[in-house]
Amino acid sequence: MSSTPHIAARAAPAAWTVLPRNVGPVVAGLGLALVLNFCVQPMSGAFATKVLLDIGINIILAVSLTLVNGFTGQFSIGHAGFMALGGYVGAAVMYYGSVQLYGGAQFHGGILSWTVSQGAFAGPTFGTGDVLFLVACVAAGLVAAVAGYIVGLPSLRLRGDYLAIVTLGFGEIVRVILQSSRPQLETAAEVAQASWPRLLTQLGGALGFTTPLFYTTLFWVYLFVAITLVVTYRIKRSSYGRAFLSIREDEVAAEAMGVSTTRFKVRAFVLAAFFAGVAGALYAHSIGGINAGELGFQKSFDVVIMVVLGGMGSISGSTVAAIILTILPEALRTVTAWVNQYLPAAYALPDLRMIIYSLALILMMILRPQGLFGLHEIWDLRPWRRRRAKATGGK
Repeated sequence: MSSTPHIAARAAPAAWTVLPRNVGPVVAGLGLALVLNFCVQPMSGAFATKVLLDIGINIILAVSLTLVNGFTGQFSIGHAGFMALGGYVGAAVMYYGSVQLYGGAQFHGGILSWTVSQGAFAGPTFGTGDVLFLVACVAAGLVAAVAGYIVGLPSLRLRGDYLAIVTLGFGEIVRVILQSSRPQLETAAEVAQASWPRLLTQLGGALGFTTPLFYTTLFWVYLFVAITLVVTYRIKRSSYGRAFLSIREDEVAAEAMGVSTTRFKVRAFVLAAFFAGVAGALYAHSIGGINAGELGFQKSFDVVIMVVLGGMGSISGSTVAAIILTILPEALRTVTAWVNQYLPAAYALPDLRMIIYSLALILMMILRPQGLFGLHEIWDLRPWRRRRAKATGGK
């Protein structure tokens, strides 16, 4: 009789070991975001800060697409459509909301925002705009998630090339609809007289939606990076993640074992669309506007390349690939400009960065077709883990 409680106590993990695993990554991500915002961003120039912002946004896009292309083994090439949809929703909520709340599209950032003056971050200001910005990011993610559900429910019954065609068509439909929207409202009087449904149709048309509200900072970007990484990793280690991976390995066998493949694929699609929508809102407020013409199928292919290069199903691989593929073109541009300083004008090198960039991708796919980490995470490749796995026969 006395042995049963003893066994139960040993089987249940201690609270002091569970809490750090669940809360620790979120706290670490929040700390990193604060350090980047208050220590790195003030010391960085506008160019370095923009590169760091692009890295964070691309990490969110690549890791979110890993849920679909990596975990469930589907082939979606319309991820930029969700990014564009979220970007327009976030920009509209932020711009029109600021006009209605503050009487104009003025910057009302809080201590987590930094004012932009002549291309440089001038310093912290105080205000309530950060709350509205957070609402805009969440709204962008939710609208993109709803779109993901509407598209995913009928189309994810398809597989392979057929699904790729459907998602590509969705991205193009979103681009055309957004570029066919009505002109953006400019004055506070026009915004005050318009209803919210009408405002969501006044998105700038072919000119794109312009907003002078630069609320995206390193804090917000890397806070959402941390949330994306933690959520994706916890899903991968959960029963949902095992269902996702079983669909990727053998969809027929997964269905035979009781896994509702369509339902799980739709869930992965919706979650990926949510984070893509948040990335779109962050992108729109990092450059002062958004144009659907810049977020067509080429952008979707760029994100797919990050997922494939990092390793299909590897969260850390997609993260590292997003960092490399964001920095590499800018580094090649800088190297070319530096070399041309020491060459006569007649022998100056042309802009070869995209050629070198493409050759690097080709060589990577030839030499390591499974990607940087394959199906593994970066922490699974530690030498002592490999030695322990070899000693235990992989158990």
